[in-house]
Amino acid sequence: MRAHLPVAWITHPSCRRHQIADGHPESPQRLAAIEDRLLAAGLSGFMHPYEAPEASREQLQRVHTDAHIEHMLAHRDIGERRVEIDGDTAFTRHTVDAALRAAGAGVLGVDLVMTGEAGLAFCAVRPPGHHAERARAMGFCFFNNVAVAAAHALSKGLRHVAIFDFDLHYGNGTADIFRNDTRVLLLSSYQHPLYPHWTGAPEAINLVDVPLRAYTDGPAYRTAVAEAWLPALERTRPELILVSAGFDAHAADPLGDLRLRTEDYRWLGQFIRDVADATAGGRVVATLEGGYDLQALARSVEAFLTPFLGGELTPA
Repeated sequence: MRAHLPVAWITHPSCRRHQIADGHPESPQRLAAIEDRLLAAGLSGFMHPYEAPEASREQLQRVHTDAHIEHMLAHRDIGERRVEIDGDTAFTRHTVDAALRAAGAGVLGVDLVMTGEAGLAFCAVRPPGHHAERARAMGFCFFNNVAVAAAHALSKGLRHVAIFDFDLHYGNGTADIFRNDTRVLLLSSYQHPLYPHWTGAPEAINLVDVPLRAYTDGPAYRTAVAEAWLPALERTRPELILVSAGFDAHAADPLGDLRLRTEDYRWLGQFIRDVADATAGGRVVATLEGGYDLQALARSVEAFLTPFLGGELTPA
């Protein structure tokens, strides 16, 4: 990445207002913890803040059915009601506003890196998105944020993009939307077996899955993903890198049993930056997915950003 390109920080107040239920792990405190950590580490001043726009209907239609979009928008003005989708996912008063901003953040991020206004755009948004399928919301997710961003990039004339998804849980929604679309290379690492119980799609040549057993640690993780992902990247040479940045594979996270540490997220940031520099003009758009231990999440985001900011990790 060219050193003079800044890092864009894209968020919106709506993303802090959405709350599925008291005590739910996907909470507004996640964004607060990240921002507090970056401020304490002295990194906030090195990033340019942007307000996430709402995704337009046209942008959403590239990856979601009209029926799904209408179902989502119909819950925009539900007041104080709570409308369940599944046991983990529900509409509340601010959900649709936040989901539209979360999807729009990636669109803005693509525009910023494609015009050279930023090298990395980090979308500090919620709700997350990678479980949202073409026609279904699930797993805390309503619109598929990274898919909306990828489709927007392709609409601008790019021929090949890559999506790195290192969340603890498989991004079934992203796979559902882009399976067999050879313009999109989806590189996924995840604990298996675990929600959403993905069993693979061997016929889909654009999906490169790295299923990991419980208790896989950092060294084993780094070896597994590098051996699987690098050959696919060398064949495809993507023009833009997108990231489903989930930090719930951290050893401290309550929802899984992988054993990554803070330093492994710095390694991932450096790995992705190196790939972007080699093939994509340094262009990276990352959008927040999982990560539910607040301290581990905040430290891991800092670690991931550090290679893009040219610095070192600060003490805990």
